[in-house]
Amino acid sequence: MKNFIKLFLTLVLISQITLNKALAQNTKTNSGIRLSVGPESGIPVGNMHDRYNWNLGGSVQVDVPISGNPIYLTGLAGFNNFFSKNELTNVPDLQIIPVKAGLKYFPLNNFYIQGQAGASFLLDKAKNGYDNSTAFSYAPQVGYQFPVGSSYIDASVKWEGNTKFKTGGTSNNFIGLRLAYGFGV
Repeated sequence: MKNFIKLFLTLVLISQITLNKALAQNTKTNSGIRLSVGPESGIPVGNMHDRYNWNLGGSVQVDVPISGNPIYLTGLAGFNNFFSKNELTNVPDLQIIPVKAGLKYFPLNNFYIQGQAGASFLLDKAKNGYDNSTAFSYAPQVGYQFPVGSSYIDASVKWEGNTKFKTGGTSNNFIGLRLAYGFGV
């Protein structure tokens, strides 16, 4: 688990350095870019619920305005640990790294609708008996940004679907909650 946390923190650091270099080139046109960082949690649904109770992780998301303020292009990278059910002693926890891009639309003041798609990378496929290390991932969600001075608290609920980690297996879906601290960069 320590190695997975180190990997996640390394990814966060690399994304921050890359973002800072991009912003240094043209600060006037990028003044609307926002970054949010926070924990995520969820409950597996469908067949995934047979093996796992819940998940906990975190993510970093960048929002780049593409059409004034109401529409943003988003990019997200994170880490999720799915905790196996206690009665299943031979089922280890499942760790994935989701990497997604999408659109965020604000139909009302601070309320938004967001859709993202990308890939989920399985970190422990052999330990869990899976034969695919990558799955297609998609996540529709709704959320609200609560203003806090010049920053905000971003609260959202999503349904995330992942295709099969095992040939002949089933999809891996969960309902998740993200609570993040956001700020302009």
